[in-house]
Amino acid sequence: MSVSRACATDLDELAELFAGYLDFYEMAKPRAAVRSFLEARLALQDSVLWLARDDGGQTVGFVQLYPFFSSLALQPAWLLSDLYVAPRARRHGVGETLMNVARAHAEVSGACGLMLETTKTNQVGQALYERLGYVRDELFYTYWLSLTAP
Repeated sequence: MSVSRACATDLDELAELFAGYLDFYEMAKPRAAVRSFLEARLALQDSVLWLARDDGGQTVGFVQLYPFFSSLALQPAWLLSDLYVAPRARRHGVGETLMNVARAHAEVSGACGLMLETTKTNQVGQALYERLGYVRDELFYTYWLSLTAP
């Protein structure tokens, strides 16, 4: 398996995986919208996307990171916003590899940490995160204010 930073030439493969990610969370979107969203992320460089490929060169997973600042730590940090492994590649270490690449990227950039959220039902993901040293927050609640019409 290899992992590389995604670029514009990866857009079609990345969009296919991202559509699978949205399907996993039951938030399916039109493929054109998914591709446009990712194209903007790559062009604007407002996120970092890492893409995993199997030994045959097929894309099997991705992780997307967004920079932010930890006001409490007074330091930069990263939001690990999206992690996805294609069903055919699960249980082969792809998710762990992508998580480790995300960590290495954060460390090299001088970040104080990585933050992520997952659904309460994603027990497989939670087990991975905790095995890699992530600690579930028991102090803060997450809130969301939707600014778009349903």
